[in-house]
Amino acid sequence: MNQLDISEFLRDETLRRSEFPVCDGKVFLAHAGVSPLPRRVVDAMKQYVEACAHDHQENVLPDEVVSETRVLAARLIEAGEGEIAFVGSTSMGLAMVAAGLPWERGDNVVCYRDDYPANVYPWMDLARRGVETRFVEATPLGNVTVEDVERVVDKKTKLVSLASVHFQTGWRLDVDRIGRFLRKRGVLFCLDGIQSFGALRTSMKFVDFAAADAHKWLLGPLGTAIFYVRREHFERFHPPLVGWNNASSPNFIAQESLAFKRDARRYEPGSLNLAGIVGLRAALQLIHEYGIEPIEARVLALAEWAIACAAKAGFSVLGAAEGKGLSGIVSLVAEGRDVTKMHAKLEVAQVVTSLRYCRDGRQCLRLSPHFYNTKEEIAGLFAQI
Repeated sequence: MNQLDISEFLRDETLRRSEFPVCDGKVFLAHAGVSPLPRRVVDAMKQYVEACAHDHQENVLPDEVVSETRVLAARLIEAGEGEIAFVGSTSMGLAMVAAGLPWERGDNVVCYRDDYPANVYPWMDLARRGVETRFVEATPLGNVTVEDVERVVDKKTKLVSLASVHFQTGWRLDVDRIGRFLRKRGVLFCLDGIQSFGALRTSMKFVDFAAADAHKWLLGPLGTAIFYVRREHFERFHPPLVGWNNASSPNFIAQESLAFKRDARRYEPGSLNLAGIVGLRAALQLIHEYGIEPIEARVLALAEWAIACAAKAGFSVLGAAEGKGLSGIVSLVAEGRDVTKMHAKLEVAQVVTSLRYCRDGRQCLRLSPHFYNTKEEIAGLFAQI
């Protein structure tokens, strides 16, 4: 696949608006929430759904579409095709890990209380199985380091689950460093990758499990998630959901014993969301056309630009202002200024951002531009407020 040039793409405003129709009427700076769909994703899903009106839904889908989507997803996160399953959401993937591992009374699991609830509640729920939930303490908010993890991990820690990027502050996790630390100690590492997949290079080299829905930085539809399981854990991590699709059932006849599929499809118990996978495939093709490394460079450059504009306008940034902790999320606070009113004013002006609340009551205006956004759009936001 020939890689396209982002700079050339951005110089062609007609192409930009054609590929991302949202640019026609809005300035969309909320990809850490729910993204709009690119034109090609809409077209692919529309073509598939229209075909479904004339035949049954599996017949109209070429056999290779699902397998190609697995390949594209695996390539994005530097994993094996056979380590990719498709599930309904990030929450479902994380909850499946919690439900399927062989926990023993007295084990403990480590997470971060101020992560998104999808990566907190499944681990808290393990208390009913006699598993202790331990929480890392991070200062500042969202900046979880290997030292923070080291303080709470012990010989009874079975798994640590963290987010690749903190959803409120945008602090980027040093995934490889923390993963390497846990690997040496025989502790499993689970990753909520929804705030980095599609925007930042995120390797599974030291990760055991990961999940990320398509509807944020991956630019895909809601309800279709990439679920990564390291192959060496297939026997240890029992499929928590069992149906006709993940165990052998020739001619749809239940067998005398369960024989799960040999790859990550063992975690897909029933029929897949084919319309969602068609959309995810188109979105992944788009990301690979421009390349995850150039996309990351562009996303970080826009974040740096937003931070510079914010400083001039008198805002403070909750997350990293520079360096390795930087991500595509820039969350702004302003002493003595009503962030709620700013967010509402931007909505009226067709500038889409996110309003988020911290545990301590602070409100923040969260910006999350993707590679197709422009510096002019971000500068225009600050002119509005």
